Amino acid sequence: MRAAHWVPVDSPARTLPPSSSEVGEVLVDWFATAARDLPWRRADVDPWAVLVSEVMLQQTPVARVEPVWRDWMGRWPTPAALAATSPAEVIRAWGKLGYPRRALRLRETAVALTERHGGVVPADVAALEALPGIGTYTARAVACFGHGQPQPVVDTNVRRVVARLVHGRAEAAPARATDLTDVAALAPADPERAVRFSVAVMELGALVCVARTPRCAACPVRQRCAWRLAGYPASDGPPRRVQGFAGTDRQVRGRLLDVLRTAEGPVAAPLLDDVWDDAVQRDRCLDSLLTDGLVEQTDDGRFILPV
Repeated sequence: MRAAHWVPVDSPARTLPPSSSEVGEVLVDWFATAARDLPWRRADVDPWAVLVSEVMLQQTPVARVEPVWRDWMGRWPTPAALAATSPAEVIRAWGKLGYPRRALRLRETAVALTERHGGVVPADVAALEALPGIGTYTARAVACFGHGQPQPVVDTNVRRVVARLVHGRAEAAPARATDLTDVAALAPADPERAVRFSVAVMELGALVCVARTPRCAACPVRQRCAWRLAGYPASDGPPRRVQGFAGTDRQVRGRLLDVLRTAEGPVAAPLLDDVWDDAVQRDRCLDSLLTDGLVEQTDDGRFILPV
């Protein structure tokens, strides 16, 4: 039985699928005309700009990231420039992107790049993974998109494409070690096209093979898709949960930071009390901001962004 939200837009005709290498080649050709014109994909963008974009794009839509990314790259075009900036200024510049701890980690990464690598973003995946806050995905993305190395780059969109295209499942299973192998098997043999493939498969997941209403009629590899050939079987896992925002600790933390970002100096506790009626939740969120290093308390009990 198909999922209630999914109505296939073309017939799941049983055709002989092309080889894995052909899939990669087709996606690279599709990407040449279907790709979004995003500033961090342009030829004149360096690995530092790519790294900044990848950190900002974590759990954040492109439309919200682009203006902030442009502002950051104008103000801090190198790791050394960001490393020399105060944490408070970094948090202010982060604005409402969400998960502001990422801003501090990005600054810590800039400091590490300046101290360990002479202000240059390394191309080696292991060296990238050794930087603060840089995981497997980000390291491979920077090596691939920033340095032109053919690397399998696996994010949520890519895992969903592979789940459907290769394994015939509506949804991706929990992340596993074979994800990288699955993606690498689809890549073209030519190194330059393999790099383009890594961003192409990501774009397919973002624009066509989306989570709730996949646009299968527009998919360039629909004849190869194991999910389509199987008749679009519904997911056999638990229902997807959509996390709300209203009333969450994330919302309260954001409101507290909004006050501190716009303040010209330390803020007294009563001014923060007006942010949220629930005192227990408000205090918990303020404590978590202090723990995360996003807020500091002065000797006289007021609150300020870290200096």
